[in-house]
Amino acid sequence: MSSFSKNPDSNVHREKSGGNNTQSEKSDNTKNKQQTKFDWPLIKLFITFLTPYRKGVYLGIALIPFSVLFNVLYPWLIIRIIDDQLMLGKTEHLWLWGAALLSVLVANYISDAIYNYSLQRAGQQAIRDLRGVIFDRVLHFPRNYFDKTPLGVTLTRLTSDLEAINDSFAQGFLNMIRDLLITISLLVFLAVISWRLTLLLLLLAPVIYYVTEKLRRLMRLSYIKSRGVLSQGTGYLQECLNGIKTLQLYRAEQQTQSHYKTYTKDFYDAQTKSNLYDSALFAIVEGITTVSLGLIIWYGSGEVLTATISVGVLIGFIHTLDKIFVPIRDFTSQLASIQRALAALQHIEQVFQQPLEEEPLAVSNITANNPAASNNENLQQNNLSKQLSSFESLVFEDVWFQYNPDGPKILKGISFTLNKGNKIALVGTTGSGKSTILRLITKSYENYQGSIKINGIELSTIPRDIIRRFFSLMQQEGFLFNKSIAFNIGLERDHISQQDIIAAAQYVYADKFIDQLDEGYEFLCKNGGSNLSAGQAQLITFARAIAGGSEVIMLDEATSAVDSVTEDLIQKAIDHVFMEKTVIAIAHRLSTIQHSDEILVLKDGIIQERGTHRSLVEAEGIYADLLHAKDEIEA
Repeated sequence: MSSFSKNPDSNVHREKSGGNNTQSEKSDNTKNKQQTKFDWPLIKLFITFLTPYRKGVYLGIALIPFSVLFNVLYPWLIIRIIDDQLMLGKTEHLWLWGAALLSVLVANYISDAIYNYSLQRAGQQAIRDLRGVIFDRVLHFPRNYFDKTPLGVTLTRLTSDLEAINDSFAQGFLNMIRDLLITISLLVFLAVISWRLTLLLLLLAPVIYYVTEKLRRLMRLSYIKSRGVLSQGTGYLQECLNGIKTLQLYRAEQQTQSHYKTYTKDFYDAQTKSNLYDSALFAIVEGITTVSLGLIIWYGSGEVLTATISVGVLIGFIHTLDKIFVPIRDFTSQLASIQRALAALQHIEQVFQQPLEEEPLAVSNITANNPAASNNENLQQNNLSKQLSSFESLVFEDVWFQYNPDGPKILKGISFTLNKGNKIALVGTTGSGKSTILRLITKSYENYQGSIKINGIELSTIPRDIIRRFFSLMQQEGFLFNKSIAFNIGLERDHISQQDIIAAAQYVYADKFIDQLDEGYEFLCKNGGSNLSAGQAQLITFARAIAGGSEVIMLDEATSAVDSVTEDLIQKAIDHVFMEKTVIAIAHRLSTIQHSDEILVLKDGIIQERGTHRSLVEAEGIYADLLHAKDEIEA
């Protein structure tokens, strides 16, 4: 696995194709077990974001030798004070030795403080950038990703997974390296002052290594499981909160709580296991420390009695032994924290594996900045720019489509032409494929068969920014942000001014109710527009579609589920659009549809009938039956 570029638009990111979050549990378990052995790709991912702040890391690395030196000097000074001063009864220079000992302690504390601060700051900066890049990638995920992945899963990546890394990962690895160097240096120092005691100490090293490695893998698996369960639980929680009114209306609180308890229990069990392994590791190392200390005192006392070593050496050895096991004890807690971070980073890695919207070269990005571009390439780009300067035609030719490779065909041989200024209406029962046609036009899905061309150019080769400039979609349920009406219409798009926002509202008659609000266009839409009526919210989203200046307006049941007064305003807006825009409309009022240039009647993904309103009524086919059924319902 290659490392990842910090640039969210890099080719490395786009080439990744394995980020499916809906893999089977068996596949996930296999991957998790492999990941407990090979952590380097994950480490390289974090290092990529740490690189811009390497000065802080370099400063921390530069201070490691000083930390090692001070940790060795301290026990050496103790030995010198005991053997060369106290044991010989020399006290005249004792204060100098004490001052040297104190100076080493203070220098060590200052060095450690600068070391910790520089690494923490670099780590925080890296996490800040990582958070921004992940969010940017999520914004550029294909829209079908959100059809397959619960929002709570993505939310977990942006919140708790990043916090797990933030809490420990930035500093943990260098701390482990520093502790390892200190431990090695102290072992060398101990070997110099007494190789026999050092050899006795090293006999316990295999036990420490085996226990640490075994529990490390167990902790990693439990952390991976806990992060996965947390992600699923967050997704379920987000779904329940979105539908809480429905749950309360149908008194389904108890069943929902029961399901959520399953997630919390699984998370509790996984966390309990990881805590058990963490506690066991700490307790075992602590026990080995105590046993080692007892052995050294027992054996070292005999060495002192036989004058093989001095009292100062034994005391210095015991003190150094404690300093050796402090990093080892710290290593166990750091290891647990790092395993949590690696498990979280493994989830975040999936965000980088998820492919982004694949875009061809934007037509505005002419190759003038590329000296190596040929004249032919420049000519092609210029021709493409001219062809797509304005909308002229949309052609579907024998288009077939299915959402999943193993799923049913949703569209079957769809063919029609929409020319500039024309109006086409799509009519049919639910599930006939009307909305799917709009999704293909907006490139929400691209794996169609057949041909879809705009101005004679295949849709798959046209950048999305061109598609979004040509087409605006008025949906059945438009989302409103917890911001002002002006924001919800303009969305802070660079090319939309306040005058454009007001003009769009007036175009769809939304100004009729906006002007009556005390705050006007600065009125705050709360909780997705809960403080507005459904019709007012739809008028705002309708104005949003108009504000962008799109040449083609697509209407998807725009008058559904609104009050009669607002429905009249929406209908007036639709009539206005039909008079001045190129339109693709799904099953609106007869008064609007009957003025369409062509009506396409769909059933089971096939265009069963096509023609004008009058010709279809005279044919007395499916369209006429739908009209009669509608008249009976309204009667």
